[in-house]
Amino acid sequence: MKDRATMTHHERIAPLAELQANVSVPFAQARAMPRSVYLSQDFLDIENRDIFGKEWLCAGRASALAKPGDYLTMEIAGKPVIVVRDRDMTLRAFSNVCMHRMSTLLQGSGNTRAIVCPYHAWTYSLDGSLRGTMAMEQNEGFCKDHYKLPTFRCEEWLGWIMVSINPDIEPAAQKFAHLGKLVERYGMENYVQAFSETMEWDTNWKILAENFMESYHVPICHRKTIGPQVSLDEVELEEGHPTYNYHCSLKGEENYLALAHPDNTRLEGEDRRRTYIISLYPGLFISLSPGYFWYLSLYPIAPGKVQVVYGGGLAPEFIADGKSAEHFAALKSLLDEVNEEDKGCTEKVFNGLRGGLAEPGHLSHLERPNYDFAKYIASKLTA
Repeated sequence: MKDRATMTHHERIAPLAELQANVSVPFAQARAMPRSVYLSQDFLDIENRDIFGKEWLCAGRASALAKPGDYLTMEIAGKPVIVVRDRDMTLRAFSNVCMHRMSTLLQGSGNTRAIVCPYHAWTYSLDGSLRGTMAMEQNEGFCKDHYKLPTFRCEEWLGWIMVSINPDIEPAAQKFAHLGKLVERYGMENYVQAFSETMEWDTNWKILAENFMESYHVPICHRKTIGPQVSLDEVELEEGHPTYNYHCSLKGEENYLALAHPDNTRLEGEDRRRTYIISLYPGLFISLSPGYFWYLSLYPIAPGKVQVVYGGGLAPEFIADGKSAEHFAALKSLLDEVNEEDKGCTEKVFNGLRGGLAEPGHLSHLERPNYDFAKYIASKLTA
């Protein structure tokens, strides 16, 4: 393989051309995406520029930042970002880089009264304005009022914190209005998060995304957990929307947390046992059941490494019935096992891709969401 420094422009964009050819055929003839789109650093650079640098990304649940000063940190297309609840209870997103000597400011998540640089203690208020400095009196050009952390778009949508570094992106509620209407009766904004964890997996972000959005693998990959609960004959598939895709499965009585609680008066008929598996482009993946939800929010690190924000929680009726601790424990135990199974499966796929001993095969009708996802990616990228 050539060194990147000696590659021509044509060679660098070859994976994009391969992907465009891949999605140019009808779904009935479709194959999985070409190997190059998972392995190429140049392709990932284009994805960061044209997708992660321009779209809405999920920073987690708004309920996780419940108090003034609650914050979390994230990185979007290489740019460090802070999301904080200010003193007026507004969610804000800022650059996580000090405007003095460019140290990153906050790490992880927590609560703070002010944003203090760990290098020289320049201190910013929760609205991003510079509040205080040390030993700057002798610099005649310095004016504290001229400094304020750059802000990014930050909105709450159905209980999710949505962040974008693209100042011109349309509001999240507008961009995802069709999906909001589809799941409105579930009241997802009222579900209560029980846990959230951040981890890194050794796979490409698209492999994990594709894994979440199809149930074809469930009876095999999850045969020890949720596999027996899913009948592939009952999976409901729709053609994808430009901003998301979804499919549905019907859960049986043995999975009581996935069903509507007896006190749930919002859902009727088969909706009381219908789970939506939602892929909100590019990186938020939600399994929404009448009784609980769980999600993955993905951020690529390298072609073979992805940061995964993994969380879940319960519908309000399961919180209020007096057994919430028991429900939380049962849900977390199940989802941890499911997540570990997915980790093993998706890392095996990446290892197989690297080996180069096979080419992408034809897709099952159950992998319609994967085809729609590939079309979305191809539509967003430019050479």
